[in-house]
Amino acid sequence: MRSLSIDTQYLTDILLKLLYTPSPSGYTDRVVHLVCEELERLGVPFDLTRRGAIRATLKGVASQPNRAIVAHIDTLGAMVKGLKSNGRCELVPVGHWNGRFAEGARCTLYTDLGQHRATILPLKASGHTFGPEIDAQPAGWDYLELRIDEIVHDLKDLLRLGVHVGDFVAIDTCPEVTTTGFINARHLDDKAGAAVLLAAIEAVKRERVVLPVDTHPLFTISEEVGSGASAALHQDVAEMLTVDNGTTAPGQNSSEFGVTICMADMSGPFDYHLTHRIIQLCQEFDIRHQRDVFRYYRSDSAAALEAGNDVRTALVTFGVDASHGYERIHFDALESLGRLLTIYMQGPALFARDRYEIGPRTGFPTQPG
Repeated sequence: MRSLSIDTQYLTDILLKLLYTPSPSGYTDRVVHLVCEELERLGVPFDLTRRGAIRATLKGVASQPNRAIVAHIDTLGAMVKGLKSNGRCELVPVGHWNGRFAEGARCTLYTDLGQHRATILPLKASGHTFGPEIDAQPAGWDYLELRIDEIVHDLKDLLRLGVHVGDFVAIDTCPEVTTTGFINARHLDDKAGAAVLLAAIEAVKRERVVLPVDTHPLFTISEEVGSGASAALHQDVAEMLTVDNGTTAPGQNSSEFGVTICMADMSGPFDYHLTHRIIQLCQEFDIRHQRDVFRYYRSDSAAALEAGNDVRTALVTFGVDASHGYERIHFDALESLGRLLTIYMQGPALFARDRYEIGPRTGFPTQPG
């Protein structure tokens, strides 16, 4: 095994392409095509599930037991809940995010007839009109409305425009890359994870690395609403590494630098042996890392296990400040994570016994203690 260099220019370019492609959960076809086109350019074969989850294949020397690495390409968003008499729209969130982060957001409304630019505003948005009432009004989705950039004064105008309950709203990402290596944007969760996975694939293909076992990069389309990798796994996958955001915040051990390894989240502990393999690789290849536990967090791993997949799972993350809000990450974490993925792909399967779904005790591991 060797550490492969990550092409940071490629990583930046593909991340921006992903960020500029709207993909709230349930409205992901465009980003699916984007990732498929990139896999085709890299020469990586893939299949699509009925709804659009992508299952790619990097062939290895052996086909079993094989592994998967998963990132999700769906994001948070909103949906029209009601049409108002003042020509504006009530909204509900797509995915779990607080309404205070939606206030003032520029966005795009997708109707059956086309698309329209818009802004999400508090019900009381004018300081010149409402004065101190602006600060006193509660925060939350019940206190927001969508203002569409069309000549719309009432319900009749909304209907003429073709606006309906259930129309999707995609929030602008507004990415900014600073000279200090920070990236600010909405939806870095998990567009940055998808970009890192593609950058690791690019490095493996560029260096013509021979992998010991088949590796399946997966790009899921419904993680933000809970189902994630529940239906995207090949049945012979024995271990799955999930790539997602880490929660950099007070009380957490995550960092915007290096790799943050999640030991457990709200769905329970991750696989002991796969998690410690990842820790070992970070130690061996001098990759800065830290461990953390996330109390209000779930990922593609939870969805896969809850769907009945008997697969070892682990979660590696890039630290995100203000997750599910206006997020910030640092290139150091993305590059470190990309290097880790290339090393993990080059390693042997955890246990030869894992090629069987059910088998004898022979070869089953033992935890220390």
